[in-house]
Amino acid sequence: MTSIVVFDYGFGNVRSMVRALANVGADVTLTSNHRAAMNADGVVVPGVGALAACLEGLRDVGGEQVIRDRLADGRPVLGVCVGEQIMFESGVERGAHAQGLGLIGGTVARLDADVVPHTGWNTIQAAEGTTLLHGVEHERFYFVHSYAASDAHDIDVDGLGENPGKVTRCEYGRSNFVAAYERGPLSATQFHPEKSAQAGARLLENWIATFPNFS
Repeated sequence: MTSIVVFDYGFGNVRSMVRALANVGADVTLTSNHRAAMNADGVVVPGVGALAACLEGLRDVGGEQVIRDRLADGRPVLGVCVGEQIMFESGVERGAHAQGLGLIGGTVARLDADVVPHTGWNTIQAAEGTTLLHGVEHERFYFVHSYAASDAHDIDVDGLGENPGKVTRCEYGRSNFVAAYERGPLSATQFHPEKSAQAGARLLENWIATFPNFS
C-alpha cells in the first residue's frame, strides 16, 4: 500500500487531507517526524492562515529540510493552499515581506478582486500536458484564499530535473493566478483537493500514480 505522510507543523486542514488520502487507498500518517517523512512514498504539506506564520512553523520543526531532502532524492512532495505559496521565492502580506522556500520562482501577493477571500468553486485553465489534472482538466475545484502567485517560473533546484514546470491557472476578479504547479517530484495546488469532491480525489490518485518505485 502506498504510504503518505501529511506533514503536521500546526498549519493546515490536516484531518480532511488525511481522510481524502485514505479514501483513495493510501496508508496515511499525520506526523512531523523526519524519518517517517523521508521514508514515505509521498509527503503532503498543507497550509492555512498567514504565509509568514506558516513558514515559521514549518522551519521550527525542520520541515524545510525535509522538503529539500525529499526533492533532491526525487521523492514526491505536494503542497496545498498556503503549502503551495511557501514554495515560492517570496510573499507580500499586509505590507510585510516573507522569504519563501525558493523552489518556484515568483511572489505571492493579495488577490485583486472586489471580494476577498476567494471562497468556493472555480474552473481552471489546466497546463498543457498536465499529469496532476489528467481527466479533470475541465472540472471545478474548491478555493479558500486571499493571496496567490500571479506567475511561476522555474528555478534551478536539486532533484527537479531539466524539464520545464507545468503551470495551471485560474481567474478570480482581476487576478489571473497560479492554481497548480508540476515539476519533477514537486507538485502544488492553490485549491484544496481534499475539499474538491471527485475531481480532487482524481487529482490525488493522479499524484500517487506518479510515485517512483524505490524498492
